[in-house]
Amino acid sequence: MTRRHALQCIHEPFGDAFYYGPERLSSRYENDEKARLDSGFAQSTYRTTLDRIEEEGAEGKRIFIKDIVHYLVPPIGAPPSIAPSLARKERGVGTFDSHSNDVTNGATNGAKLAPYPYATEPELGNPTVVPSEILGQFHFTFLIRHPRYSIPSYYRCTVPPLDEVTGFYTFMPSEAGYDELRRVFDYLRVIGQVGPKIASQENIHMNGSTNSNANKVDICVVDADDLLDDPAGIIAAYCKSVGIEYHEQMLSWDSEEDQKQAEDAFEKWKGFHEDALNSRDLKPRKHTKKAKSDEEEDREWLEKFGEKGAKVIRQTVNANVNDYEYLKQFALTA
Repeated sequence: MTRRHALQCIHEPFGDAFYYGPERLSSRYENDEKARLDSGFAQSTYRTTLDRIEEEGAEGKRIFIKDIVHYLVPPIGAPPSIAPSLARKERGVGTFDSHSNDVTNGATNGAKLAPYPYATEPELGNPTVVPSEILGQFHFTFLIRHPRYSIPSYYRCTVPPLDEVTGFYTFMPSEAGYDELRRVFDYLRVIGQVGPKIASQENIHMNGSTNSNANKVDICVVDADDLLDDPAGIIAAYCKSVGIEYHEQMLSWDSEEDQKQAEDAFEKWKGFHEDALNSRDLKPRKHTKKAKSDEEEDREWLEKFGEKGAKVIRQTVNANVNDYEYLKQFALTA
C-alpha cells in the first residue's frame, strides 16, 4: 500500500462472491438473507469481482491483490466445478463463449442461481471454481502462518466481544484454508504456472510441473513469522521474486494518507485487521517467537476461550499442521 504510484492494491475482493452473492460457496450466511443484503454484495459473482479488478487496473498500474485462496475453492473437499458466471456456454457446434452465463439480479440465463453445487462442468485437476485460463492471468505468491498462531487468532474474531464487530458469530474450521491452499498451490505447480524454481533459492528446483512454460514465475511462499523476524530481508527477497524495486520506505506507513488508505481498504472486514490499523511500521521482533508445548498452548486457550473453544482450536490446529509444514518447505529466505 505504500507504493501507490506503482501498485493498485485490492483487499480480499473474492470474499464478496464467496460469502454473499448468488454463487456463494460458504454457508456462513446461507440462512441470513438480511446479512447478505446489508453487506452490499448480494449480487456479487466471480465474474463481477473479476470485472472490478479489471476496472481497478484502468490507470495502468500493476494490481496487487491480497486474498484468501479458499474463497475460490468449494469447502470441505466438495468436488469443484466452474462458477456459472465464468462457465463456457455452447453456442452452436464447436463454438464457446467464455463470458456466458451472465448473472443479473441473482439469475443466470433466466434461471435463479442456487448456492453450490453448480450445474456446471469441472476442469480436469482444477480445484477452484475459476477457469485455468483466468487463473493464468495472475502472478501467485503465497502467505502462510503456523496454525498454532493463526487458528486461535481467527477464533478470537468469532466470539464475544469481537464477533459483534466482525459479524462472524460462529467459528467454522473449514475456513482455516490450509487444505485449499495446498491443493491450489500444487495445481499451479503441476500446470507450470509457478515453479519449478523456488524464490531466493537459486539452485533449488522442485519437480512436479508438466508444462513446458515452467520457470516464468518463481515458487514464492512467505512465512509470516519469518517476515516478522526479518521484515527488510524478507520483503527485499519478495520484491526480487515478483519484479518490484525494493525501498526501505515500504516498511513504514506513518502518514495520514497511509492510514486513510488502510482504513478504507479494511472497512469491509471490520474487526479482523485492528492490529494492522494500529501499527505504523514493520520492525524486527526483539525476540524470536518460540513455540510452546501442546500442554502450554492448551492451558492458554482454555483460559482465554473456555473448554469448548480450546478443544475446537486444538482439533483445527492439528488438522492443518501437515499442510502448513508441506508449504513451509518452499518458504522464502532472506
